[in-house]
Amino acid sequence: MASRAPLSRLFTVLLAGVLAGLLLAVVALPGNLLLGLATRAALGGYAALPDALRTPATPQRSYVYANDGKTLITTFYDVNRTDVPLDEIAPTMRAAIVAAEDRRFYDHSGVDLRGMARALVANATGETTQGGSTLTMQYVRNVLKTDPSRTAEERAAATEQTAGRKLQEIRYAKALEQRLSKDEILNRYLNIAYFGSGAYGIAAASQRYFAKTPADLTLAEASLLAGLVQSPEAYNPIDGDTDAALARRAYVLDAMAATGAITADQAAAAKAEKLALRPTAQPNGCTALADGHDDWGFFCDYLRRWWLDQPAFGETVEEREQTLRRGGYTVVTSLDPQVQATAQQQATGVYGYDSKRALPIAAVEPGTGRVLAMAVNRHYSLDANPDGANNRPNTVNPLISGGDSVQGYQAGSTFKLFTMLAALEAGKPLSTGFDAPSRLPTRYAAEGDAACGDRWCPANANPEWMDGYRMMWDGFGRSVNTYFVWLAEQVGPEKVVEMAQRLGITFRADADAAFAADAAENWGSFTLGVAATTPLDLANAYATVAAEGIYCEPLPVVSVTAPDGSTVPVEPSCKRVLDADVARAATDAARCPVGQQSPFGQCNGGTATSVNRILDGRPVAGKTGSSEGNATETFVGFTPQVAVAGIAANPDDATDAVGAAVQAEVIDAVARVIATAVDGQPEKAFAAPSPELVGDPHRRVERPELDRRRPERDPADDPLADFRRWLDRRG
Repeated sequence: MASRAPLSRLFTVLLAGVLAGLLLAVVALPGNLLLGLATRAALGGYAALPDALRTPATPQRSYVYANDGKTLITTFYDVNRTDVPLDEIAPTMRAAIVAAEDRRFYDHSGVDLRGMARALVANATGETTQGGSTLTMQYVRNVLKTDPSRTAEERAAATEQTAGRKLQEIRYAKALEQRLSKDEILNRYLNIAYFGSGAYGIAAASQRYFAKTPADLTLAEASLLAGLVQSPEAYNPIDGDTDAALARRAYVLDAMAATGAITADQAAAAKAEKLALRPTAQPNGCTALADGHDDWGFFCDYLRRWWLDQPAFGETVEEREQTLRRGGYTVVTSLDPQVQATAQQQATGVYGYDSKRALPIAAVEPGTGRVLAMAVNRHYSLDANPDGANNRPNTVNPLISGGDSVQGYQAGSTFKLFTMLAALEAGKPLSTGFDAPSRLPTRYAAEGDAACGDRWCPANANPEWMDGYRMMWDGFGRSVNTYFVWLAEQVGPEKVVEMAQRLGITFRADADAAFAADAAENWGSFTLGVAATTPLDLANAYATVAAEGIYCEPLPVVSVTAPDGSTVPVEPSCKRVLDADVARAATDAARCPVGQQSPFGQCNGGTATSVNRILDGRPVAGKTGSSEGNATETFVGFTPQVAVAGIAANPDDATDAVGAAVQAEVIDAVARVIATAVDGQPEKAFAAPSPELVGDPHRRVERPELDRRRPERDPADDPLADFRRWLDRRG
């Protein structure tokens, strides 16, 4: 058995030698049979080539506008590809790429059978891995696989390992060589080759790795870059293997010496040089906005993230990125410059850019999900921050929409809306009454200050104003904790959690997601807003109620037009998630917090009554929210035309409480954004709910005697025991 491997290897080498000999024999045939084959392969000639090969396609910028279709937000383009003429590329770089990829480049006519034979033998023996494609053939492949005018299937076909694809490549390469000079082909190749780390073309690669132009590349730098194109990600010294990159550089230097481009001493000296990278950042179009408008960057970043999720723009994230940067699209976004300006003014009016605390604000259009504004007191920028201030005043973190490391912020009593909706959906009317105590013993296990014995015992923040007989109207208006914890118990906390998810609340924090998935029936505190959320999620959830139960996925665009004038479908994705009557009933109660009156006259106090004055009596609804210890302060308000949410928090330190005093400023800020959004629009009234969901507000139901004693049970029957054990297993 031990002798079989050497015999197999010997057979492989002999077979490779035979095949190589056949290839060489073809080259040596009298009358040059190869020329005849090539001539037949090139039938049709240069004129029959795809347009992208005859006229190199310059990647087209995609233009991004605000919702007026005129205000330019930014352009997306391939900032890591800039075509440069051959005389602006260092001679050592030209020689390096030829030595690395196609030593006989100046000797063949597009196809190098000797090179193919050499590669076949080298690959078969396993001594090294070589490609048999010439620079011209590689250029053909690179153009066809990146041509934005071709379909995804056509681009994928350019790299298929099939005989048909290889023959097409040979045919195109021969046709190019009949028309273009070697220097023209080399120049085109160097301007399109991929060098890893997002750098297309030698100009971008020179900047990406060494922060210089290609004319200034040294021998050591040029040989390193030339070595990358064979396997850009494997040899990439920034994101990949530095040792592999240096080994590949040494290979290129030896090849250059072998071709006579440099001497052996020059090769040795370059090999001895240490790797001296100067990697430059690769900002996308969102960090290159017009002066004074870096606040648009957070919306721009959300647009880009949305784009990368859309299959219409490519099968993979990489394809969609290329489509955005090269495709020449005209994108009219949903960003309203006036609403955005007001939101930014309000956010920075509450906290300055240098404050450790932030007020992210989002505005959404009910019925479409279109995002009108995304503002926060931060600069969307990659610029350095002062020591100890990692994300201020500059950041590119999605503070408004969430994602990456941003899980969100607790929004307090704004989550009571989901409890009210779940109760209404379960058939409980707005008049559902309960004599709310200062503290309410519950069935949920707890320890510490929030416990009565061994049970969770939530309290009202202002007993004198909140305690007593409450219905949904004044329970919501006065934000009575014990009323809503009781109400959640009646319908089941799992129903409340499901309602929040139905309206688009996403659990980005692992602990929240775990509780929702595995122990929602015991998440009694959920109604008090202990789960993290974002202003965008919250605004869109309330927008669903404003739209009478129609949920729409957040959408940052109005239209997308391709370079040929065709329209890419980007219509709102909406569905009914609530009965319209349920949404109307919740809206009716949500007018109490903002100082307005329900048609049924049951509002008797609110936590955000200044909103009615700011909106000058225009129909509006909303809810405040304060998390434990006033760590965050939230307000979300809505009319039939807009929903706006703002959350004051410290994005980098959840233990840094913003304090209760800022709540009035948050309310004022959100209300003024709403006022700007509806300015000039006709006033719309909220529809009243049906009598069935109103009930009889004049019929007082006495609080029943509640047996809150925990029954005798084995510890294993603890409703949270399984969940605790599950958490322990997770570490």
